[in-house]
Amino acid sequence: MSEIDLDLQTVEEELTEEEDGDDDSGGRVVLGVLDGSTPEEEWLAAIEDGQTLVLSVEGDVNELASGFARDVRDADGELMHFRGFLVVTPPGVSIDTSRLD
Repeated sequence: MSEIDLDLQTVEEELTEEEDGDDDSGGRVVLGVLDGSTPEEEWLAAIEDGQTLVLSVEGDVNELASGFARDVRDADGELMHFRGFLVVTPPGVSIDTSRLD
């Protein structure tokens, strides 16, 4: 049987560097309330940072999301109103609805 040379110390150092990195915002799921109290720019900034938003809608979703929905779509992100929540994903993250049929 051949020996496998694993450099676990190097792997551990690389994992630690990734964890300590400055860019830890991407890949996060942000829970919030869409009620008009949060500036649209904050929602857009979160999407631009690669975060997914799950927002409880308190009011008219079309009115409340009108300030950022077009920008999200233009950037190839997705929006979906589902059971009182607005799910907003950044570019490259799709919303799979196949289990809703």
